[in-house]
Amino acid sequence: MFPVNNRRFYLFGKRLIDIIGASCGIIFLSLLFIVIALLIKIEDPKGKVFFSQKRVGLNGKEFKMYKFRSMVSNAEEKLQELLKYNEVSGAMFKMKEDPRITKVGKFIRKTSIDELPQLFNVLKGEMSLVGPRPPLPREVAIYSTHDKQRLLVTPGCTGLWQVSGRNSLGFEEMVELDIQYIRKRSIFFDIRIIIKTVLVLFGSKDAF
Repeated sequence: MFPVNNRRFYLFGKRLIDIIGASCGIIFLSLLFIVIALLIKIEDPKGKVFFSQKRVGLNGKEFKMYKFRSMVSNAEEKLQELLKYNEVSGAMFKMKEDPRITKVGKFIRKTSIDELPQLFNVLKGEMSLVGPRPPLPREVAIYSTHDKQRLLVTPGCTGLWQVSGRNSLGFEEMVELDIQYIRKRSIFFDIRIIIKTVLVLFGSKDAF
């Protein structure tokens, strides 16, 4: 654990990096936001551009996380019939050939562009640039006490799990990486993860 003064410095520095990083990201990527929004509407004019989903953040507090919509409009309704095809272990659902994903959705998922609207969550303080990925309430409902350690810090857009194998790792490995991050977290560690995320982001074979 951090000494009190070091913890305050870390939290202040982390929040400052989050605000500057998210603001710059939104400004510099604004044209990309417009292009992706147009492509989503062209493929599915009746669907929304953005998708919001209830997630669990710091200390179990729920919030709405934003993404570009990469699935058909009724994706949540179709989930129950697909749970039996889950390709990762533990309290997560991932399916490489998920039939709910649109053509544009496959591209923005492969490049992680679908995650970019979470920069607005970062500005609101609900997320950080770096931290454990925010889980769904139904996932947290079956967490063990050990798993709930993931909720001790603000969730992030990227983290140690994303740069260490992502979907090739199971739920247990993800939890251990998140706990490792929580124990080792520092400004410099966060910056290293951000840099590594940029290097592996586009075209990652693990993104689906």
